Order: sequence, then C-alpha cells, then structure tokens
Amino acid sequence: MRKTWSKIDKPLFIVFMIMLLVGLVMVYSSSSVSSVLRYDKPSYYFFEKQLIFVIGAFLVGYFIMKTPTKYYKGIAYVGLIIFSLLLLSLITKRIITNNASSWYKVGFLSIQPSEFIKSFSILTMGYFYGRYFSRKNPSIIGALIPMAIYVTCAVLIILQPDLGSAAIYAGIVGAIFLSLPFKEKYMKYVKYGSLIVVFIALYILLFHSSALTHTQESRFNYKNPCSRYTQETGYQVCNGFIAMKNGGLFGVGLGNSTQKYLYLPESHTDFIFPIIVEELGLCVGVLIILMYGYMLYRIYLISKKSTNLRNQIICYGVFVYLALHILINLVGITALLPLTGVPLPLLSYGGSFAINVICMIFIVERIAFENSTEKNLEEISNI
Repeated sequence: MRKTWSKIDKPLFIVFMIMLLVGLVMVYSSSSVSSVLRYDKPSYYFFEKQLIFVIGAFLVGYFIMKTPTKYYKGIAYVGLIIFSLLLLSLITKRIITNNASSWYKVGFLSIQPSEFIKSFSILTMGYFYGRYFSRKNPSIIGALIPMAIYVTCAVLIILQPDLGSAAIYAGIVGAIFLSLPFKEKYMKYVKYGSLIVVFIALYILLFHSSALTHTQESRFNYKNPCSRYTQETGYQVCNGFIAMKNGGLFGVGLGNSTQKYLYLPESHTDFIFPIIVEELGLCVGVLIILMYGYMLYRIYLISKKSTNLRNQIICYGVFVYLALHILINLVGITALLPLTGVPLPLLSYGGSFAINVICMIFIVERIAFENSTEKNLEEISNI
C-alpha cells in the first residue's frame, strides 16, 4: 500500500485534505447553533454525522486505491441500475422531503440517489465509451444508444423536482459526450444536436412556467435579493450577503458568526461559504476558491496524462462534476443566477454528496497511480 501512496498525485491529495479538514471545522461551527435551536440536538450533531460519512468514505477509498480501475466495471453498471431504480421508486412512491422526493431515510442516514447516479454515470460512460471508441469504425448512432439511459435518469431527477441536481447531471453527461473522439464528419451533428437540446430546455424554462413548480418559478426572481428581504425569494441570499459583509477581509473570528443564528437556515449546507467568509474573512474565501481552481487543474492534468480513453473520461467527468457544483453554488449565493440548493464539494454538510466526492477523488488518485506505473514501465522497456 505504501508503494501505491508514493505514486499518487500528492499536490491534489494535500489540497483535498486541507479542504476536507476546513470543511469539518466549518460544518461544526456553522451548524452548532441550528443543531440546538432548530433541531433540538447537541451542538456537535452535524459534525459527528459528517465525520462518520468522511471516515466511511475513506474506508471505501482504501479499497479503491488497492483495486485497479479495470475491475470497477461491474460495480459501476450494477450501481447505475440500482440507483436508477431507486430514482424511479422515489417518483412513484412520492417520498417528500423539503418539497422534493429526493431522499430515502435509512436510520440516521439520508440517501440521495441523484448524487450516486452522477458518480455511476461518470464511471459507466468511461467504461462504455472507452471500449466503444477502440473499435475501427465507431458510429454516432451506436454512441447515442446509452444516452437513452442517462436522459431517463435526468428526467427522473427533474420530476423529483430537483432542477439543481438535474442541471449538474445533464452538464456532466453532456460535457463527457461532447469530449468524445468522434470523427470530424460527426462532430457538427454532435454540436448542433447539443445546441438544440440546450435551446429547448431554456425555452421551456423561460416561456412555459407551467413546467415548473411555484418554488422553482420563484427562484428566477433572484436579482436584488435584499429588496425582498421579507420574502422567500430574497431572505436567504440577502442574509448570505450580510454574512459576507460582516466578515470583511479577515473575518469576525472562528465561531463568532451572527448569521448562523437561524438567519441562514442552510448555513451548514448550501450557504456554508458565506459563514466561512463571515468568520474567517474574504481573504480565506478567495484562498478557498483558488484551492478549488488548483484542485480542478490537477484533476484535468491527470485526465490528460491518462494512457487510455476510459480513465480520461472518468477524470474529465470528475472535473466537470466538481466544477459545476462549485460554480452553481457560488453564482447562486451571490445572486448572479437563480439559487438551486447545490452544496460545495468537501465543505458543505451532506452524506451522499460527501461520500461521492471523496470516493471520486480517490478514483482519480488511483488513475494517477496507474499513469505513473505505466510511465515507469514504458521507461524501463525503452532502456
């Protein structure tokens, strides 16, 4: 195992660990008040649960690091089938939590199939297209066949309704599909087809409000949130603004946030970044964004260095997965786009999301190890 760890991407792992530790500290700080006042739990309640999720994910990560990526194939396809069926079951049984049927409650755990679908879709696309494009004459028709499964999953997520997760899922699948090495004669069809899909989606959202729930429709009223402080459409985002303004450059001190006193109901999940800025300052907030950028850069490099298309696709999928979560969360809490309730990777509280992000980063590190091993073997064979 020591040999495996010696060949991972160490800069990525260091940044990953720093972000994870900051996340654990801030989950405790941001949730300590709401745990007591809102949920009637001990102040460490959400921190304790998050720590359990992280430890569980690291145990899975240990086995990921020991197992070659070629052996993940069966688990990937079985996982996609199981969580697709769980998505369907959520819709048919209408298990409602927070105005959406997105979670299964299992003991103290809340399992969100839409998060696991993202990960298993990235993996299965890697395995299917990695093999498909190794053929002599891969056609665009054959490449579209598995897309029917992914489109169905996207529709099931929309029906929950969870537009934030659906947008990220569609973005992941679409970005991977557009990155595939189609022959030049097919690329124009792929690009035009993608543009048509995007325009249809935008048309439905902008001109057919009946396709949206009242809550979803109200989120499109996102500009100047503090002018609607007493309304649901402005209250949360405006309190996020107040938190960041309170923090200034250097923050009010760890644990000293005032906005976490139930002004921000989701202070430990979607709105953890404003609490970080309030307590630790804008300088730390900018540093976190830079660390996200560096982490994404390292993942992209690992993708480019991969010696087979399967691993390239998986790393690129993880890159898009994390990038979309970071972007949609930050533009939502700053009122640049509608708020969609998307958590921040490694910082926000969330069982299914935290487990998936950690495991996917371990998979990227396993690919980095395989890249290094194959490079060493190539160098030895050239001696």
